[in-house]
Amino acid sequence: MRRTTHVLAAIVLLGACSTEPTTANDIGAISSRANSATPISPAQEQKDLATLKAVTASFHQFSAAQAAGWSAQITPCMSDPVLGGMGFHYGNPAIIDGAVSVDKPELLLYEPEKNGRMQLVAVEYIVPVGAWTSPQPPRLFGRDFVVNTTFNVWALHVWVWERNPSGLYADWNPVITCKNTTDVSTMSHH
Repeated sequence: MRRTTHVLAAIVLLGACSTEPTTANDIGAISSRANSATPISPAQEQKDLATLKAVTASFHQFSAAQAAGWSAQITPCMSDPVLGGMGFHYGNPAIIDGAVSVDKPELLLYEPEKNGRMQLVAVEYIVPVGAWTSPQPPRLFGRDFVVNTTFNVWALHVWVWERNPSGLYADWNPVITCKNTTDVSTMSHH
């Protein structure tokens, strides 16, 4: 648990370093290798996606997500002029460990809206590299997680609440923008 706490603290500190949008160049290589798919049945994938939607549906209300434990701002609003955006990452420190489960995404991704509110757009599953003991990468939805070398975590994005032209499991979404980012401290209270 101590290692997870240190990893989370490092991620939070990195995210708190700037109120400016973070770009792909700022975080270096997102992954150490391409995200590969291991076939699962379309029915199983749809069942898993339905489970994910069910457990995160109430988190469209940002205050509900915070009350349920997703209150640690992990990054500022992340965007890239070429690849698109990810938005703000909010984590639940209690579940950032060596386990993965469809119904327990460690991070919720929010895009800032013009009215100052935050819109739930995706989730990200993460596992600290040091906490994963299997020789195979973590896997959900028939997809291998990839190593994010900057944050030292295994990661998998799922754009379950916003269509992503780059793909349901792509890291960046060209539809997402940080242009409505104002004051990060103000936004976290909406």
